[in-house]
Amino acid sequence: MREAIRTAVGDAPIAEGRVHLDIPALVENGNSVPLTIRVDSPMTQADHVTSIYVFSPENPLPSVSRFILGPRNGLAEVKTTIRLATTQILHVVATMSNGSRWLATTEIEVTTAACFDPT
Repeated sequence: MREAIRTAVGDAPIAEGRVHLDIPALVENGNSVPLTIRVDSPMTQADHVTSIYVFSPENPLPSVSRFILGPRNGLAEVKTTIRLATTQILHVVATMSNGSRWLATTEIEVTTAACFDPT
């Protein structure tokens, strides 16, 4: 997981905070899991979110999605659905315009796996 995050956002330190996740703690089916990500940011030219990355360590490809934002977004929030292979800890990293990086993690229990390759 560390390697996937480092590849995406570089070697700069990552602090916890500023990133808030709204995702069910228990999902019956990992094929379509709703996810809302909010980042504490005024979204001004001087201080805004530039990117948000979602990582799922138990999926076949741990880098699930990347969102590019800017001050014109007005709100540092994205809503999407993701696939989760199995129960795991989801990692979300937001990069700010000043280069700082912020992390949120949460554990999601998946009762019916997705991303399954029987071969």
